[in-house]
Amino acid sequence: MKLLIASDIHGAADCCRSLLDAWDREGADRLLLLGDILYHGPRNDLPPAYAPKQVLALLNARRDRIFCVRGNCDTEVDQMVLEFPILADYAVLTAGQRLIYATHGHRYNTAHLPPLQPGDILLHGHTHIPAWEQFGRDNLYLNPGSVSIPKENSPRSYMTLQDGVLAWKDLDGAAYHTLTFEK
Repeated sequence: MKLLIASDIHGAADCCRSLLDAWDREGADRLLLLGDILYHGPRNDLPPAYAPKQVLALLNARRDRIFCVRGNCDTEVDQMVLEFPILADYAVLTAGQRLIYATHGHRYNTAHLPPLQPGDILLHGHTHIPAWEQFGRDNLYLNPGSVSIPKENSPRSYMTLQDGVLAWKDLDGAAYHTLTFEK
């Protein structure tokens, strides 16, 4: 199975369209969204082409192949219009022998860890900065960056996961980092 992983759309319709184009181009089976789907929050400027209603229509059209965790800008009101579950604080996935703890990052992060075991992966968005860092006891912290409001001169980006290979790509599909781990 190929998984496309993205975070922090923040209601940017053009960026969401680019993400869905990337999903089609990648041939990914599922999309994992790491939160902050419709709104931008008070700390960020409005993203380009801010149109939350368009974003919800684009994503609802593919609702059966999307799973999501709740970001700090996602609310119960958003769940009333989005037709896939968005309010879980985390999801647990496996990748070979590793467990992936997927969350948004505002609650669980490297400063406030979930119950990780040696070798587990912490995957979150929230910072809008792509990351691939080792920490703890053979743990990895991974972040796909932001689809709409990248920070620290990073590109608008997403990740793919397939057969133990993680790839960070800009929205045009150009890979700028890959990481392979044992399955």
